[in-house]
Amino acid sequence: MSAKALTVLCVGATGSVGRHVVEEALRQGHTVLALVRDRGKAAGLPAQVDAVVGELTQPDTLARAVAGVDAIVFTHGSNGGKADTRAIDYGGVRNVLVALRGQKTRIALMTAIGVTDRVGSYNRRTEAHDWKRRSERLVRASGNAYTIVRPGWFDYNDANQRRIVMLQGDTRHAGTPADGVIARRQIAEVLVASLTLEQARNKTFELVAEVGPEPKDLAPLFAAVTADSGDFGKSPDGVGDAENMPLDQEPAQVLADLKAIHPDDPDLVQLPNRGAS
Repeated sequence: MSAKALTVLCVGATGSVGRHVVEEALRQGHTVLALVRDRGKAAGLPAQVDAVVGELTQPDTLARAVAGVDAIVFTHGSNGGKADTRAIDYGGVRNVLVALRGQKTRIALMTAIGVTDRVGSYNRRTEAHDWKRRSERLVRASGNAYTIVRPGWFDYNDANQRRIVMLQGDTRHAGTPADGVIARRQIAEVLVASLTLEQARNKTFELVAEVGPEPKDLAPLFAAVTADSGDFGKSPDGVGDAENMPLDQEPAQVLADLKAIHPDDPDLVQLPNRGAS
């Protein structure tokens, strides 16, 4: 059980990783809210979970979901089409952050290993990496304490691959399980643990599992990871990430979203102003 019980909102609670997040958060003694499109979506969730109806693409439906929460775990995702990726993977994060209206909340965001690879065929086809990366930037710009987790390929690990490894710099771009593998259950454990461990504060890393036993304590692993710079205007991405998505070349709406998330941040005020795109 966690030393500090939180009220945790799970975004993507009915997904393949989200269900594990719900179970892990309950196991650690947290109060769990699940954002769902309708009550039917919550049918398979544990009875202790409070389902809150809201639509990620409709910001005006999210106020009740975020009211009074201490933490938010994002594990949602689209099916990979360009429009859906922008509206859900990115837009869902933006809309929840806007709905917070300055309310301070601990955030754990799941994106993907290889998220900085812009030239691979997957990103050229879907733009999924670009939009997930922009969602990371929104979280960093929000002023909330956060942990951004980029897991490897879900459940491709062998039975003896349980040793958790946290990498930085996002250098693995094969686009196959060769980039790294990790169990969904372990992803959930890392996401939920990050909410209460100070060692996980404001850090971004890739998450994989290697041959070896499962760690009993995640705090030393988090402690070994370098925190993000905190200077968003100069370094909007994770430690060691390729500088291949300049802020001053981003779409006007993305820049506007960044400013809206944290309007008093001097780093964001300096972002360029352009017409809508």
